[in-house]
Amino acid sequence: MKIYFAGSIRGGRKDAELYRRVISALKEKHQVLTEHVGDLSLSTVEDKGDKAIYEQDTTLLRECDVVVAECPQVSLGVGYELAYAEAHNKEVHIFYRPKEIQLSAMLAGNEGFHIHRYENAAEILAQVREMWN
Repeated sequence: MKIYFAGSIRGGRKDAELYRRVISALKEKHQVLTEHVGDLSLSTVEDKGDKAIYEQDTTLLRECDVVVAECPQVSLGVGYELAYAEAHNKEVHIFYRPKEIQLSAMLAGNEGFHIHRYENAAEILAQVREMWN
């Protein structure tokens, strides 16, 4: 299965290590098209240019089978990716920590999205490893 992993880049990289670990868990059984999101050296200012990033990411979103998003903070880019995935009839799984953020009603209220709550890294990694078994 081809997975598009969505996580904040310009919105903040405080959870980059968690992204790396989730991507690694997903890669145990699936292909992750957006491994770069978990790259700890990736900065909030990419070299490619906005248009190239948009074209790359929307191409990967159309190519993927499933979108997995980790939403520890508000991110316009992740929100756009989720809407784009919905418009292209992609299966969407959203992970978030309810003690740290209130998930937008536009996500939580969407019955087409699979919402997963977790409290710590061990819990999200276990959930990710159990998906699609």
